[in-house]
Formats: sequence, C-alpha cells, structure tokens
Amino acid sequence: MDTLVPVREVADHFGLAISTLHYWERRGLVTPYRRSGQRFYDTEQLYRVAVIKLWRQTGMLSLDRIARLLTSGDGWRATVAAQLAEIEAERARLDAAHGYLSRLATCRYAENVEHCPEFRAGVELPGRAQRRGMATAATTAAAARQQAEAANAAV
Repeated sequence: MDTLVPVREVADHFGLAISTLHYWERRGLVTPYRRSGQRFYDTEQLYRVAVIKLWRQTGMLSLDRIARLLTSGDGWRATVAAQLAEIEAERARLDAAHGYLSRLATCRYAENVEHCPEFRAGVELPGRAQRRGMATAATTAAAARQQAEAANAAV
C-alpha cells in the first residue's frame, strides 16, 4: 500500500479547507482511507484532489461535471466534449468583446463614447444583417453557444 497522508497535511499542501475535502468525499469525488477515525489519502486520491482543485480553480468544470467525469466510466468523453463546446462558445464571446473594446479604445473623441465611429462598428440593427447576409461577432457567439447547449443536452 502507498504511503498514506493525513487529511490535515493534504489540506495544507493543496491550500484547501478540511471541510472542502470532507465535502468532496460526501459528493463521491474522493475516497480517503479511514484509520482510528482519521482520514488518510493514498497517491491515487492525492492525484484526484490535485486535478479536482485544478479543474475548480480554472473554472473548467463544476462539481457536478467532475462527479460525472469521475464516475461515468467510458462516458467521460461526452462530459469533456460538452465542456469543450462551452469553452469554445465562451472564447468566441470573449474574442468578440475584446475586439470591440480594443477598437473602441482607439477612439479619438474623448468627450462622449457615442461620438466614436467604433461605438456603432460591428453592430447590426434588426433586419439589416439578414438582408446583407452578414455574420457579426454576436451571431457567431450565439451559434457557438447553441452548439454548447446541444452538446450539454447530449450529456
């Protein structure tokens, strides 16, 4: 058997509250060993703690998704695919926002943002995008969001 690490040491090493580790245990995310009423973690469980912390810190996965990922056997790929679709949709939205704000930041009219040509750039009013066949960043992000929702429905 691996060396067993006490719960306090695990919590300190990963910068987690002991109550967080207990909560993850109740959710079935980790399964520490118990000896004399104390919890201990082997190498496999330490890796789980490390990866769960990474996924939570980066916002990659909710605890529900982590639970599905860790308990779904060969179905874990669907959970990963759904999360990737959501990340791509978010990336498209953030790229569109970054591009718009970067262009707006170059405006030389300091007194009122509405006087900037960039303020209206890339904005489509109702009916105009369809007539011209243009796709704006907003419609691209909306399409990516729909793909993410479809992938989530498949999970």
